[in-house]
This record gives sequence, C-alpha cells and structure tokens, in this order.
Amino acid sequence: MAMTADLAALRDEMIARQLAARGVRDERVLEAMRAVPREEFVPPELVEFAYEDSPLPISEQQTISQPYIVALMAEALELQPGDRVLEVGTGSGYAAAVLAHLAAEVHTIERHESLAVSARRKLVQLGYANVQVIHGDGSLGWTQSAPYDAIVAAAGGPDVPPALLEQLAPGGRLVMPVGSTPREQTLVRLRKRPDGRVAREDLGPVRFVPLIGAAGWPDAGAGVASGPAAVTRRKPQLATLLAEAGEPLPNVAEADLGALLERIGEARVVLLGEATHGTSEFYALRARITQELVARHGFRIVAAEADWPDAARVDRWLRGRQEPAGRPVAFTRFPTWMWRNREMLSLFEWLRRFDHGRPPEDQAGFYGLDLYSLFHSIGAVVHYLHEVDPETARVARQRYGCLSPWEGDPAAYGRAALTARYGDCEGEVVAMLRELLDKRLELSANDGDRFFDAVQNARLIADAERYYKVMYYGGRESWNLRDQHMFDTLLALLEFRGADSKAVVWAHNSHVGDAAATEMGSRGEHNVGHLCRRHFGSASFNIGFGTDHGTVMAADNWDEPGKVMKVRPARADSYEGAAHQSAVPAFFLSLREPRGERGAEARDALLQPRLERAIGVIYRPQTEVQSHYFEAYLPAQFDEWVWIDETRAVTPLPGPSEPGGVEAETFPFGV
Repeated sequence: MAMTADLAALRDEMIARQLAARGVRDERVLEAMRAVPREEFVPPELVEFAYEDSPLPISEQQTISQPYIVALMAEALELQPGDRVLEVGTGSGYAAAVLAHLAAEVHTIERHESLAVSARRKLVQLGYANVQVIHGDGSLGWTQSAPYDAIVAAAGGPDVPPALLEQLAPGGRLVMPVGSTPREQTLVRLRKRPDGRVAREDLGPVRFVPLIGAAGWPDAGAGVASGPAAVTRRKPQLATLLAEAGEPLPNVAEADLGALLERIGEARVVLLGEATHGTSEFYALRARITQELVARHGFRIVAAEADWPDAARVDRWLRGRQEPAGRPVAFTRFPTWMWRNREMLSLFEWLRRFDHGRPPEDQAGFYGLDLYSLFHSIGAVVHYLHEVDPETARVARQRYGCLSPWEGDPAAYGRAALTARYGDCEGEVVAMLRELLDKRLELSANDGDRFFDAVQNARLIADAERYYKVMYYGGRESWNLRDQHMFDTLLALLEFRGADSKAVVWAHNSHVGDAAATEMGSRGEHNVGHLCRRHFGSASFNIGFGTDHGTVMAADNWDEPGKVMKVRPARADSYEGAAHQSAVPAFFLSLREPRGERGAEARDALLQPRLERAIGVIYRPQTEVQSHYFEAYLPAQFDEWVWIDETRAVTPLPGPSEPGGVEAETFPFGV
C-alpha cells in the first residue's frame, strides 16, 4: 500500500500530538514510530483510522494497540541496538515492527495461528528480517531463544508469568499489564537484578485484551466478557435480574409514565438520551416524557443537541412570533433527518398548541445547544444589529469578515489557523461578543428575547472559532469544548427564563450520561451529563436509552445522504446484549432508586463494566466494535435506563427543494 501524502501528514501529526506532546521523549522510539506504516497493519476498511489515538479491531476478536501505548511500552523497555526482545501477543505485527527498529532481534509469539501467519507474512513483505513470529502459548514464553534483554506483553494477566521472569536476562526489563480482572489492569515494569531479585514499578492504568494461556487467564475468561463461554455463563443470571427488575413498557404511545415521573421528582434538569440519532421509538418516547414534564411539571425549556439559529426559528413558530425576513431555512445542514423528521413535527405541533394563548413567560420554548452553525450565527448577529444599532452592525461585519473565506467549509479555518497560513480570528470574535455584552442594558431593554438570541449567537461564534481550531488536535480538547458550550448555553437559558425555570435536554447518550462513568472519563473527557450532575446534584436526572436490533436512519460517511440501515444485534458482552437476553421487549429500569430487592441486585450486577453501544449520524456495521462501542458502568452513568429491544428508523421529512417538499410549508423549519 503506497503511503499517501494525507497518511504521511497524519503520521507526523500522531508523532507530535499523541506521542511527543504526551511525554514520549526517546528520540529512537519516536523515529521508530515514524518509520512503521501503521496503515499496513490494520484492516483495509480501517485505514482512515490508522493514526487516531485508539486501538483498532483485527481478526480473532483482538486489537492493534493505540499508537501511544505502543510507544509508551517501547520507551519503558529502554532498548539498546544490540538487545534481544521477546514480545507476547503478536496481534497484527505492528508493535513487533516498531521493536525491530530498536533492537537487534525480536521474537514474537501469538496464540492465534491465523494472526501469527498473517503477521509473519506482513513483516516479511515489509522487509523486517530481524523478527521471528512463533505460534504458541505466550504465557509460557519461548525458551528456545532465551534469555532476553527485554520482554513485553501486549495482553493483561493476573500476574507476571513465572516463565517470563525466568527467561529475562539479569539486568533485563519486562513490561506488562497485570490486574485482578481481565479488563482492569496496571502497566508494570520489572527489572531483574544480577542477584535474580526483581524491582517493580507501576506505570499507570491501562486496558488490554486478556492474556489467555497456561500462566494467564483460562480460555473461558474467568467469568468476564473475554470469550464466548464466559459471556454465556454470566448471561442467564443478569438477564433474569433485568427481566424481574424492569418495569414493563408495553407500548410507547400508551406507556404509563407515572412511576418514572415520580422518580424524576423535583429535578430541575431532565436529560433524555438516545443510543442512536435516527431511531423513531427514542424520539416518540422522549416526546411523551417531554409533554408530561411541560404540561404537568412546569418545564418551559426544551433544549436539544441542535444548532441555535435553526432551533430559534422553530421556537418563533412555536410561540407565534414573526420570522425575520431573509433568515435561512432551518435544519438543512447534514444530518437533516436528525431534527427534520415526522416524529419531531408531532412534538412541535403539540408545543405550539400548548403555547397558544399563554403569556410569553409561561410558554415552552425550543432551543439549540450545539455550536456547528458558525456562519448562520454570524448572519443572525449582523441582521439583529442592523435593525437596532447600524453602527455596531458595521463593526460586526468587519470583525466577522475575518472568517468569511471559510464560509463554505468552516473546518478548513481551523487547519489554516493551525498551519499559520492565516492569522486566527479569535480576537475579533471575542471583541464582538464583549461589545454586545457592554450594550446589554441599552439593547435588552427594547427586546430582551431578541437581544438574548443575538448574544447566544455571538457566544456560539466565539466558541465555534475555538472549536474549529482545536478539532485538529483531536482527542478530549475538542470534545470538552463542545460539551462545555452546550452546558454553558443550558445555564444561560435557565438564567434567562428565571429562577424557577426547568429544562428538558435532548441529546445522545454519550452527551447526557455521566462521562465519569465511562471510558470517556478515563481519557479526561467530560460531557453535559457530568457537568449537570456536578452543578445540580440530585436536581439533575439522566435517562439513557438502548436497543438491540431493527433499523436506523444514518449515513455511511459524513455529509452523505441518510438512509435506512439495518442495526446489527448487540454484542453478547454489552449491556444491550444482556438486556436482549432478558427476552422482555421493552422496560424502564430505575438505577437511582432500584425497584425492590431484585432491582438492587440488578443494579449491583450492572456495575460490572461492560461495553455500551453508541450509533451517531454515521453507522458503520463493518467496524462496529471500533466505531460504536465504549466501556461504561451503566448505573453510575444514568439514573434511569429505557430498553426497547427492536426499533425502527425515524421518518425524515423532505426539504423545501426536494420532491414532496410542499409539506414543509406547514413545518416550522421554513421554506
């Protein structure tokens, strides 16, 4: 596979941002990581992810380790050019190739024969003559070539196998993940002294596939989800608990929500998740819960993972307010089906009927929390200022003009700013926000709602400008900035609507479930659910949703048309797999206040970490493990979980220029 310029650039960026910036200092290791083409060791369909900071699935339910971990372990081995190395767990052969640049000989052992064969073939093809690939039990090492100056294991065991210590030469270093369970480990480094004694150092928490073998975990996985037999042993008990603890949900349209509303109690913020962005039942049930909270519990803010200007257009329609001329049609940006669908139309029509005839302060509003609408927000600010303060509007046009070259592709602004091809626009957009805030008393006195809308658009522009820059760093910084913006917007809405205001939040599970209870938190990421729990405590109530199979509206790639796609049945070692095994079609599961003794038992059983599925606007079944699963502790993530075993895709409504788009004339999104 020829190295393209794009992949070369991504590899260089990986070295700088994922390795050097995170503390890998050994120049030989950095050069080795630069020399090995990781894209050659991943499945063809995953080449685009080759230089992301994450493990990737390969065959035999194994993974290729994330680049940072490979570099971290290679550096910890303190290799010299003449060293002889044993690697346990060949996998794809990627780490062996890196070690081959650092040592004289590499012996790597793999228990899966198919992986050993494919890794051997790949390493020979790439010219690594100093690597020997062995098919065997890695937990026993490889005595034929012992002793070794360094030993590294790419799988986690309950302890370091004695055979590996015996095969380590005096003065040698051994680096391996160990832990009390196959999914929770600490990376350790052992140094063998000349007298045979061993010194141990802990290098931090990690997560590897389990070391299976005579001196590792048994093939069944010791009761943890590392192999089919282990999953089978755990399934019946947990499935029975879920069946008994869940509150049946026979029909979404006619579900009795009384018990759920009692559990929500006096919460000020209720966060409604979704396991996918394109599932009809999730929208329909969230709409039912929202209607109850608005009609009977005083909630007047419905805030969604949607763009502020688009939601503002819907809000004006709900509340019978005039739409300013020249404003863009709402929800025409990818993914249009996420909010322009028949399920949302039903909710919006209900909210419009509810608001009719009520005083403005008692009307329910619909608001967007997200920050992708950079240029629509610029237009909204300039349009508002043109009407109320033409001189400030002139200043705004000048300042925001800094961003105009990237109107067709806002993401390109971040790339240009980072490469110093152009100066960034942060100073201009922040200055505009400050000037608007300085005019708060003067402008808000005339029209508080319109001024608030303009200020929120100005805040969005400032945050979006930063977002499009930091997104090129990847990782937690861009995620945290986006969710912090959504949370700050929520706080601003609550303040604007008054001290007694209450909000319903619609967003993906990954945004509303507490990130601290997932692997996101271990990466340093926070989200709206975590920030709400920290700010509101028990006055926030997080509800997650899950499904096993059916259909979903999604796209193959970003900015491509959405289509109805078949959802694969969930993995057996996931929360969804356990719920499917319960054989209950749908249920509510109280996690904050479990129902009875069996509910408490179910909650305790669910506290064991499992995989959780997440499908966004893009669905790639062929890379489902990498693209759509993460590890979580469900009862710590949500206060309530809603299970619907089989679901179907949302019904998108046509845009104004599409066939059948005449229906949109009555839709609040505009034509």
